[in-house]
Amino acid sequence: MRDARFAAAILTPAVTTSAPAVRSGSRDDAPGVVALIGRVFAEYGFVYDPAVEVPDLLAFDAHYAPPRGAFWVIADGERIVGSVGVEALADGGAELHRLYLDADRRGRGLGEALVDVVLAWCRARGVARLGLWSDTRFEHAHRLYERRGFRRDGERTLAGDLNDSREYRFERGV
Repeated sequence: MRDARFAAAILTPAVTTSAPAVRSGSRDDAPGVVALIGRVFAEYGFVYDPAVEVPDLLAFDAHYAPPRGAFWVIADGERIVGSVGVEALADGGAELHRLYLDADRRGRGLGEALVDVVLAWCRARGVARLGLWSDTRFEHAHRLYERRGFRRDGERTLAGDLNDSREYRFERGV
């Protein structure tokens, strides 16, 4: 019996599960990113109107086309499960945008991988400072930002926001 189990183990093909990879995003990915953000908003019970909440994604190239910016996604098959964007600022800094992961993808290092590609983009362009705004309710993301060297240095309330959002400002040197 032991030999039969051993033979079965050797002859059974190994099942490999690899983590989805970060890849460059494009305007063709924007609908999938809009859907991803909709899923995250639903998870938090937020009202979601893409025209109000993500106008940058609806005018993708104006914000994320080189040389002004860049965008990356993580896809599982055809479904976008993670995203992040960056825009260069006139003052020589840059702003991180749209870091989102589906709930079942969090805690696996994918958020760190997304932040790292943004940091690499900034370094390659001589950007000295990277900032971002994050809803105060995204506590999991705040821990990620702090692990990656960001420091919280401000807060704002979004006037007229459908979700009564308050946001923290995070910033770090590159």
